[in-house]
Amino acid sequence: MRNGRTGPTMFASTLALAVVLTAGCTSSGGTRTPGAAPQSQGPVAKLAITPADGTKKVAPDTGISVKVTDGKVTKLTVADAKGKAVQGAMGTDGTWRPQWPLRPSTAYTVSAEATGTDGKQVTGQAKFTTLKPKRALESGMAPLDGDKVGVGMPVQLLLSQSVTDKEDRAAIERALVVTMSEPVEGAWSWVSDREVQFRPREYWPTGEKVEVVAHLAGVKAGEGLWGTKDRSLRFTVGPRHITKVNARTHEAVVTDGDKVVKTIPVSLGRPGDDSYSGTMIAQEKAADIIMDSATTGHPGEYRIPTKWNVRMTYSGTFFHAAPWSTGAQGNSNVSHGCVNASPANARWFYEFTQRGDIIQVSGTSRKLRFGNGPTPWAKSWDDWLAGSALGKPVNGD
Repeated sequence: MRNGRTGPTMFASTLALAVVLTAGCTSSGGTRTPGAAPQSQGPVAKLAITPADGTKKVAPDTGISVKVTDGKVTKLTVADAKGKAVQGAMGTDGTWRPQWPLRPSTAYTVSAEATGTDGKQVTGQAKFTTLKPKRALESGMAPLDGDKVGVGMPVQLLLSQSVTDKEDRAAIERALVVTMSEPVEGAWSWVSDREVQFRPREYWPTGEKVEVVAHLAGVKAGEGLWGTKDRSLRFTVGPRHITKVNARTHEAVVTDGDKVVKTIPVSLGRPGDDSYSGTMIAQEKAADIIMDSATTGHPGEYRIPTKWNVRMTYSGTFFHAAPWSTGAQGNSNVSHGCVNASPANARWFYEFTQRGDIIQVSGTSRKLRFGNGPTPWAKSWDDWLAGSALGKPVNGD
């Protein structure tokens, strides 16, 4: 045995090791020194978010812009202070807009990611707060959540402030979503500066399930006027009840679907106190009411307690029990404008009727005034559609 051998075997081993080391330093892009950083392929991307970090009093309808230098946006999220993500999309103009307006007086965080031309990712974040409205637009809706209603019931959106500008009205309509189990054509229509209603083109189908969501928080409705709260309701449409009241025949013919279920002798308004002719709905019911002529501008003329009252107009037209006029019911008109029936018939009608049932009155010289209560059926479909700021129907799907 000899030490320090430098013969052919040792030389071959050294050469093989050198080949392996050389191969480990080779790549398709050339050679580099082991451990050296890869060469940059371009400048690093830079992000600029608007509204900028710390901005206050941002308008809720403001879009969010993310400008990228030397790269492109790959991800953008917006969340409120509780971490709830806001749904939205990037437009062709490079501005991200929420599906529904941001809420007033609320803090939001924008988080963005971009990939630079060098292939590296960069991130950015901005926190801002939306403005507190100078004037708040509050709202209410009818029918009530969970109600079962008649086929003629409209949806009423009642506002705390007047909205007169067409563009502001259009913004409100765009925020209103109607979903139906059986989609039918319908439309919103402004009945006053503070009320917009929705009705189907024809009466609701029996069994229809309707959900209405008013995304009003953050909607601009006038100078310094912003919606502050969303509203929603669900209701179901009950049986198709239609009552036809004829002042000439002195009868009320009540149908349930296609079947006549009762014919009631009635007495309508006497000459000078004529009942309204037109298509109304059962607006509300009350077992006991005091009918007071003072509410119609004639104080002292009468003040009578009545039973089984179904309201038909805001101005005070009811279908109710009138035991004092049973002799006239079925043959003459003697009331102050209401539809009189016997106590037994009035109670039956009261118990049968749903809010939103159709009541059609004919044979009088006095025409129903649109707006005397929820009276969507006093207008033709074309006239109803003309009251929409958007001027188009909704299909409810």
